[in-house]
Amino acid sequence: MQKSVKSFTLIVLKIMLLLVFYCIPLTVASDEGEVEVAVDANLDSEKEALRSQLAALDRDIRVLRRLSGQVDDLPRQDREAVLFRLDERSFKVFQALDQIIRLTAQLSAEDTQRLEIEGRLREDLADVSHSTFTRIASLDKRIAEFKSELESFNGGQLIARKAYVSSLELLRIQYYEEQVNIIEGRKSLDMSTDAMQQRVQGLLNLYAETLVGKIQFAGSALKQMRHSLESEPENSDLDATIKNFSNLHEQYLQRLKIVSDLLQRLALDNSAYTSVLFQQGKGFSVSDFKGPAFQGFLRDSWRTLQKSMVKNSPDIVFRLLMFILVIFIFRVLSRLARRATVAACERSSADLSLLLKNTLASVSSGTVMVVGLLMALSQIGISLGPMLAGLGVAGFVVGFALQDTLSNFAAGGMILIYRPYDVDDFVEVTGASGLVKKMNLVSTTITTFDNQTLIVPNSKIWGDVIKNVTAEKVRRVDLEFGIGYGDDIEHAERVLADVVGGHDMVLKSPEATIRLHSLGDSSVNFIVRPWAKTGDYWKVHSDLTREIKMRFDKEGISIPFPQRDVHLYSEGGATS
Repeated sequence: MQKSVKSFTLIVLKIMLLLVFYCIPLTVASDEGEVEVAVDANLDSEKEALRSQLAALDRDIRVLRRLSGQVDDLPRQDREAVLFRLDERSFKVFQALDQIIRLTAQLSAEDTQRLEIEGRLREDLADVSHSTFTRIASLDKRIAEFKSELESFNGGQLIARKAYVSSLELLRIQYYEEQVNIIEGRKSLDMSTDAMQQRVQGLLNLYAETLVGKIQFAGSALKQMRHSLESEPENSDLDATIKNFSNLHEQYLQRLKIVSDLLQRLALDNSAYTSVLFQQGKGFSVSDFKGPAFQGFLRDSWRTLQKSMVKNSPDIVFRLLMFILVIFIFRVLSRLARRATVAACERSSADLSLLLKNTLASVSSGTVMVVGLLMALSQIGISLGPMLAGLGVAGFVVGFALQDTLSNFAAGGMILIYRPYDVDDFVEVTGASGLVKKMNLVSTTITTFDNQTLIVPNSKIWGDVIKNVTAEKVRRVDLEFGIGYGDDIEHAERVLADVVGGHDMVLKSPEATIRLHSLGDSSVNFIVRPWAKTGDYWKVHSDLTREIKMRFDKEGISIPFPQRDVHLYSEGGATS
């Protein structure tokens, strides 16, 4: 441990010297003598920033040197804390090194300053990469030791120790990221990276495979525990264990996503790990749909589906047949329920409207069909409990959003109960008039005499005046006729009574009314008000009008029309 810390400190000191060298102003010699080269203003500002960073880095180096010399003399618990702190400070040195590499890569390839820095970086980068591998090996050993000791802890100590192990694992991932950064830096300076990339690839693939195994184990365990929780919903220990495994499963997925991204940065094949992330719903991006990872995911999904179909095809076919059979049976039962409801309504002593009978038949048929659909869904493995709970929540939301529709339902129910009209009644409602053809709990369908269909919301009908013209069995036919002032009134009354009494559809009771009504400007007006069945109203109305006109003409009774006398006067005063 002490040897690795000291070697790491030497590498940090080399990097610090490199920073000092990089910040020294450079001069070049020419044929006429040494001429100081003026650097670009942007480069000067970058160098000034490096100087300030160098001061902070120098302080960190001193702390690292002091701590590294004392770490072996500390107790184990304190030594772990100091090592953790040394790792954090080391990453600052790596960041400074990354910045040097980026600035150096911006210089031209022939620049003497770049060539000299590259010569120093070749050795330092090799030392740094070796140091990161050493630190990762040390972290692996420490993580294994702490995990082996977890069984001896419980309660709060166990939680704290697990959290520390998790922090060490995250620290190891950070070292992986720094290794990738070093490889990318070497590539930017046209340095060889084959040996280091091969070694990093091995570490990343091994860690990724370990994570995939943990993900699959955690996923399988979660599936089994959730299945057990359905039969033991009150088991609090099982519920807590499920939450713990869910957190671990999510943690492993996040780490696998990081490792997969690192492999992608190195232009290495990460399709197997991306496929796992796809299956778990993680890691989707637009570029993934074009790459081999998505194609591999599709292949794996198709193979899994094929295996599942081959293995479970008998059960699937049987459940599908049961689904169809249950739907068919309840389809027949729904028709029987409709017929039974209609028959019961017909035999009932209660005076039910045709609208109410139709609505009851539709509701009974629909209820049976809904029950059948739920039972059919249960045959194919769909749980009804969550579905019914979801329907309850959805019903509350939909009901709140569709308040007007609910008011139509309420109005439809009131119309069915109080029966202001029935099928084939002639009604006048909300400015619409016609025959009622059908009705549901939302609206009423009215057909006008010129064969137009009107759909009127029930809430508008119930909230307004309803005029049912055909509600009663008999109606009074209101007619009015005028005769001339010179005609015989009694003769006209006898003619009217004879015509009205001779019509077959005019009812004897109630008795028809024939009376002198008014003396108009040009006629003497009679009212004729016979009674007829509601269905014969318009025929009686037209027949009597025709017959009375013909009899008046035959009997010599005039039907006057407005006349006006015009008198002309000449200039001489004569009239004509």
